[in-house]
Amino acid sequence: MNTKLKIALSLAFTAVAFTASAQKTYTQGVATYSLKTAMGDGESKVSFTADSNVAVTQQGPATIKMLTNSKATYFAILVDVPVASMKKAAVLTPDEIDQFVAAAPKFTFTPTTETKVINGFNCKKVDVKDTKSGSSYTAWITNDIVLPVNVLTKPFIDAGGAPIQFTSIQQGQPVNVTLKSVSEEKVPVGSFGIAGFDKISLDDLKAMSGGK
Repeated sequence: MNTKLKIALSLAFTAVAFTASAQKTYTQGVATYSLKTAMGDGESKVSFTADSNVAVTQQGPATIKMLTNSKATYFAILVDVPVASMKKAAVLTPDEIDQFVAAAPKFTFTPTTETKVINGFNCKKVDVKDTKSGSSYTAWITNDIVLPVNVLTKPFIDAGGAPIQFTSIQQGQPVNVTLKSVSEEKVPVGSFGIAGFDKISLDDLKAMSGGK
């Protein structure tokens, strides 16, 4: 075999091997996201396994937890306010989950050729359109990693990769989200439970927060 051809094939196989090993699949760990909203900046830590996840966000004195599974058949919102000795949990009914799903934006995705690196992830730009409202957004996705779907990334399941920088719609308002880091940190036992919380209805939880 020609020496140059041998070298070329060797480089090609090396490139294939590198590409195959470069993609990291996470089945358990913690993903940390930065959040930018009209009300200010924040952070959400999502602890996940292959089939369950909990997003933890601090809002003033309250710790808000959103528990869900990969199939979106279970959803609970936990509010813990230590200074008020209050721990409340609203577990949504199947009808309430269906209402949330029906009210969620319906995104379509158009890949582009634009690329950039965000927090160490090689990303490509995707144009996003909400077919319900007509609003347009931009998302940056990566194929460097594979993450289980969570409460923030669920609308981007068909985007073509793991969303790194994107716009999430929460209670009708846009939230700019960026994945800061992800680790294979072991999820503590009990992370997905509601033991110690008083169960209330979703309507009661909305009333507590001044929502409708």
